[in-house]
Amino acid sequence: MSLPDNMTLKERIAGLIAATGPIPVSEYMATCLFDPMDGYYTTREPFGTEGDFTTAPEISQMFGELIAVWLYRVWQSLGKPMPLTLAEIGPGRGTLMKDMLRTLDRIDPAFLTAADVAMIETSPRLAEVQNTTLASAGKAVSWHRTIETLPRQPLLIVGNELFDAIPVRQFVKQRAGWRERMVGLDEDGRLSFFAGAASLDRDLLPDDAEDAPEGIVLEIAPARSALMQAIAERIAADGGAGLFIDYGHLVPGFGDTLQAVRAHAYENVLASPGEADLTTHVDFAVLASVARAQGLETGASSQGEFLLELGLLERAGRLGAGKPQEEQAAISAAVERLAGPDAMGDLFKVLGVAPAGTELPALRPMPEAPRAAR
Repeated sequence: MSLPDNMTLKERIAGLIAATGPIPVSEYMATCLFDPMDGYYTTREPFGTEGDFTTAPEISQMFGELIAVWLYRVWQSLGKPMPLTLAEIGPGRGTLMKDMLRTLDRIDPAFLTAADVAMIETSPRLAEVQNTTLASAGKAVSWHRTIETLPRQPLLIVGNELFDAIPVRQFVKQRAGWRERMVGLDEDGRLSFFAGAASLDRDLLPDDAEDAPEGIVLEIAPARSALMQAIAERIAADGGAGLFIDYGHLVPGFGDTLQAVRAHAYENVLASPGEADLTTHVDFAVLASVARAQGLETGASSQGEFLLELGLLERAGRLGAGKPQEEQAAISAAVERLAGPDAMGDLFKVLGVAPAGTELPALRPMPEAPRAAR
């Protein structure tokens, strides 16, 4: 169905639903975030204080520096393979990669000279921003839309706040069973949530689904699993490692985690399609199980524990040494934001994947979890 181009995205979604019926939450998320004309990531600059949210690399250079240290130690554990691709997937403004390149050049200039650097980005607009950010990095960088076009060689890949924006399917426990959560129109023509007719295959339900209370939501993210599988297959075949940081949980369970953020504040997820960031919490247990299915080893931690074990406090002390008091205070505030339990420290989790026997610094082995829901 074709709708006029001068309609807002909210009007176009409502028109589509009026004509064809309610759409799954996953389709609503995908449209809001990636619509070619009005999608959030295709039209906006969401990062930083003037955007809608601030990511860890934008808070402090220390984040990217410690990620670089982790990658270098893993590369050493892998036997220092070369040639090698260093890649970031979903790289935002390119700040994380810029900080990593500067740090790796300081640690081992020969490593950076020999490695290929790649950015995996689907948004042409964001790719231009990243190109500007990395223009002074002193290293040639290539851009790719998917990992499929990366060179077939060992891969060190990082994804920060990558999986949270990949659409999920939601199912609601009803008396008649689990029904897919849909976005439809209420009697006044406003976007609203409904329980649809589609049910969930029993094999996809967690073991404790029978005991779940009526009305509770279960989130399943097949697109996330597919992306992790593609990455894990590449690492299993060619060698390397992956590191993924996002807000989410290490232990599965139930709950509706769909949220909208605009101008650093939460808002109703149906209020402003295309004008707010839509995300859900990441189930790291599922991602780890996908990686293990490809024969990879997994390790996980909270972001706070991860950064502190890698030397966040020591790095902050060196960075602030001899600086004016206000700069030292800013560095201390950044440490608290990155690692504090009431800030990003506990909310964000870190997952590392690599071939068996590889050292995964600052991460604890992640055992098989029971088939429970998040």
